[in-house]
Amino acid sequence: MARLPYRDVTDLAPEDQALLVRPVNLYRAMVNSPGMTRAFLGLANHIRHHSVLDARLRELAILQVGWVARSPYEWSHHVSIGRDFGVTDAEIAAIAVETNGGVSALEPAARAVLRAAREMAQGADALSDATFAAVQAHLDIASLTDLLVIIAFYCGVVRFLGAAGIEVEPSYQPCLDQHPLP
Repeated sequence: MARLPYRDVTDLAPEDQALLVRPVNLYRAMVNSPGMTRAFLGLANHIRHHSVLDARLRELAILQVGWVARSPYEWSHHVSIGRDFGVTDAEIAAIAVETNGGVSALEPAARAVLRAAREMAQGADALSDATFAAVQAHLDIASLTDLLVIIAFYCGVVRFLGAAGIEVEPSYQPCLDQHPLP
């Protein structure tokens, strides 16, 4: 159950109503603080629309964070969003294989990105030199920088979702049904 009230557009001042252009539960709860929501959306929009990191790799990293955190909300939303950016069901399934120490059919760059996301999601100082070097071998410096910021950002997002008790919308439940978290 959500710990913060979900707001609707009609609950907001006219200057804040655009914050709910996408009225998902995350934003409906976060908009209790419009200034924070504006700041959050600024980085979120940059990540989605302006990052130099390959969008498929970005979505795999976000999915890995959602998997490690066991965040139904983040996982379900990015299963759906990831598909829009070319992530296949087989690649989504590969996250479980990689997390459990197996070797999937993913290419080396994707496997390195998943490893970096797993390590960072497990703790602030958990990114090993070996994993950093593996990712660095596949990405230019701008993409590598974006990857690290994206993983860190989504580590924060899953913590907010959990702490605030944000619920998965029914429209995203099929993503959880098809790709359940452990």
